[in-house]
Amino acid sequence: MDTLELPFSSWLNAPAHRAWLLAEGRRLLAFARASRLAEGFGNLDAHGRLADGAMAETMNTARMTHSFAMAHIQGIPGCLALVDHGVAALWGPLRDAVHGGWYAAPGHRDGNSGKAAYLHAFVALAASSAVVAGSADAPGLLAEAIRVLETHFWSEEEGALRESFARDWQQEETYRGANSNMHGTEAFLALADVTGDSRWLDRALRIVERVIHTHAAANDFRVIEHFDRQWQPLREYNHDNPADGFRPYGTTPGHGFEWARLVLHLEAARRQAGLLTPDWLLDDARALFDSACRHGWQVDGAAGIVYTLDWHNRPVVRQRLHWTHAEASATAAALLRRTGEAQYETWYRRFWDFIDVHFIDRELGSWHHELDEHNRPDAKIWGGKPDLYHAFQALLLPGLPLAQSLASALARQSSGDNGSATHVTMS
Repeated sequence: MDTLELPFSSWLNAPAHRAWLLAEGRRLLAFARASRLAEGFGNLDAHGRLADGAMAETMNTARMTHSFAMAHIQGIPGCLALVDHGVAALWGPLRDAVHGGWYAAPGHRDGNSGKAAYLHAFVALAASSAVVAGSADAPGLLAEAIRVLETHFWSEEEGALRESFARDWQQEETYRGANSNMHGTEAFLALADVTGDSRWLDRALRIVERVIHTHAAANDFRVIEHFDRQWQPLREYNHDNPADGFRPYGTTPGHGFEWARLVLHLEAARRQAGLLTPDWLLDDARALFDSACRHGWQVDGAAGIVYTLDWHNRPVVRQRLHWTHAEASATAAALLRRTGEAQYETWYRRFWDFIDVHFIDRELGSWHHELDEHNRPDAKIWGGKPDLYHAFQALLLPGLPLAQSLASALARQSSGDNGSATHVTMS
């Protein structure tokens, strides 16, 4: 990890904190290994067990493959076989061999044969990380993921991803989503690293220009999540289903944090590639973080970040989700690395203190995925402990430069190549 030139003592430079992050990451990995199924990876319950009749899912399989790829790159034994298993599942039972693309579950046995941009972004991310990890069949998977993204999902006219299609690609959903485009941005950054094709950075910039610099900027940098096909906001979308796990009503502070971090990665990646890099990227990242903290943290009187807010910034779903806090801590670290400002150190410590006290489950393992409004374990939105991706990334990101995606940065770090290490720019 590169040393930050800070005018104060930072946890990012503290050997004990770095050791704590590594140890917690290994603890999460040990828990997640039990998610392996014949057709991919499935969802673990609170005790780390698969339910009877558990079925693999594309989302979890892609996220686990990505996470185990990063672990293998770090040098943690036993993970490459899990990467290979995930790649085989994505090549096999999770893929539509007739029409191309990926189902949500093997052979669409969950009753859903549609093709969603959100899932395809994660397949591309998993494939890119598996390539960096050296999985033998990953290059072919990556090529196919790119083909599907470019053939069906990327809209050059819109500068964004289309949302979803029927199985045969003939019927398109009349909806556009910020969430799928956010993970598309994440995947595009990884694709640019692995392929060396800067078009992915241009596409990521176009997404950010639309979703963040246009729509969120006009909304006090609260991310608007739902749009129609013409990119007009749907402010009442899912009003009657406000706690949806992927398309909740209102605004989602956790996505404000996540977008802010991705905007910083995009800025760094474009600079490293020698591409035109707008000054507003840093300004927007700052504003997204500030808005999410101001409106989301302790807004209902208790510590923690609520899941959703209405358009008057009043809490709607008061559950605290683990991924929100993982993204908040990672973004605080990214802004600290980028600016050197002490306010981000304060937030970074505050978020990790909250995670340590409330989310980390030292009795049963992993992290509680959801807390109620009183910060007690709950399971109204996310049951069990199926997600390794958010927490594991949050433990890795503080030790990595901004300019590369995680797998590529870990590979460079593991090789001892510090050529891409960056120092904080003091503002």
